[in-house]
This record gives sequence, structure tokens and C-alpha cells, in this order.
Amino acid sequence: MQFKDKVVWITGASSGIGEHLAYAFAGQGAHLILSSRNERELERVKGNCPDGAKILVLPMDVADFDSIPGKARQAFGWFGAVHILVNNAGISQRSAVKDTQFEVDKKIMEVNFLGAVALSKAVLPAMLRQGGGQVVVISSVMGKLGTPRRSAYAASKHALHGYFDCLRAELHDEGIKVSIICPGYVHTNVTINALTADGSPNNKMAEATRNGLAPEVFAEKALRAIAREKEEALIGGKEILGVYIKRFFPGLFSRIARGMKVS
Repeated sequence: MQFKDKVVWITGASSGIGEHLAYAFAGQGAHLILSSRNERELERVKGNCPDGAKILVLPMDVADFDSIPGKARQAFGWFGAVHILVNNAGISQRSAVKDTQFEVDKKIMEVNFLGAVALSKAVLPAMLRQGGGQVVVISSVMGKLGTPRRSAYAASKHALHGYFDCLRAELHDEGIKVSIICPGYVHTNVTINALTADGSPNNKMAEATRNGLAPEVFAEKALRAIAREKEEALIGGKEILGVYIKRFFPGLFSRIARGMKVS
């Protein structure tokens, strides 16, 4: 019960990875703040959590930057603290660079990167006053490499690593821990909801995603990494090998990436 009575704020909590992180944290006795744009789905997730779990449903759009300070005040006002912030809200992509409208690139960066930055900056002052806390960032294997039809998505995830590595170095001695979790393929609706070149949803699940880790398995692995305050954790299947090929054999990885037919 590593997280018993800890207040955990999860964005993107209405489905997929965020939903199953909520169940995993609630199962360990955490008090939850659940956020996403979809209040109805947040209420469903709340209802699926163990009886007696203390849960605040706090709808928000992480790309509505002006609203975030007020949401942070509501979150801290609920239990007087936020011990763990999980920046999970995000959207994926399925479109080639040459075809993608700039507004799509912008939207992906706003949701995946700037939303996490804005919320973390809103939470940090109170975390520092309470004596510390943990910022968890759900990145991706794509935060470590790049493949076709993922340009803005990969860029947003790479940006998370750069920004939150700096944050970790700056505030380590003030009690702020930063954990970056990099999922590989997880069986969620991420590819169904991914944006295409004109911003419309992809509306189909990729085979690799269909065959990915069950989200509840991913959530349990992620909680173990968070409990150990790991700075970075790669969680997935054989696709994780791509990170090491990219690191140690970049030319080989480039040849592999050029030949990929990504759905």
C-alpha cells in the first residue's frame, strides 16, 4: 500500500492508460483527482473504483491554459495537498509531415507538451510549500526515437523529456521527484483517436496496439516505477528494443524506420 492516503491527480483519466492508473492507485488506497474533458466518462471511472475510495472529478482541458491555475487551486483545496501529479493527457497522430496541416501540429504540441508544462507549473508552488511531491510524465517510446507518420507526436514526447529532465535537476534538492514513463504498445483507443492530416480522428485501431500490453498490466508496472521514484521507465514489449537500437546503432535504426509501414 505504497500510495495509501496519497493524493494523486491524473489527467487524461477518462480512458486508456489514465483510467487504469486510476484503478491501480485507488486499489492501493490513494485519494484521486480525475481530470479530462469528458465528465461523463470520469464519473464512470469513479464508479468503477473500489467502494469507499475518495475521488474528486475535476473536468478540465489541459490546452485551456488560462483555466489551469484555477483548477490547481480546486485540486489543492480538496485535500490540502497533491502528492503525485500524473501528466497523462495526450493525443496521438497518423499523418505524414508533408500532408499535415500546421494546426494539427500545434494542437498536438499544446495538448501533449504545453498542457503538461502549464499544469506542472501551476502545481509546483504548492508542492514546494508542502515540502515536496512527485511529477509523473507519461511519455512514450516515441519520446526516444522517431518513425513515419508520428512527427508532431514524437516531437511533443521528445520535448517532455528535455523539459522535465531540467525540472528534475533544478528541484531535486527541494523534494520534487520527476518520473518519466515511456509506454510501448498498450491496448487502448490511442490509435482510434489519433489525429490525421486534417485533424480528423483516425477511427481505426492499429494491429500493434491491438496486440499491446493490457492497460491494467501497464498500470501495475507503472505504479512500481512510480513507487521506486525511477527517473525513467520503459514499459512495453519487443518494441522497447527500438530505443536501444537507436541509441547504439543509429544508422541501423534509420534504415529500419525508413522501411516501416506504420498504420
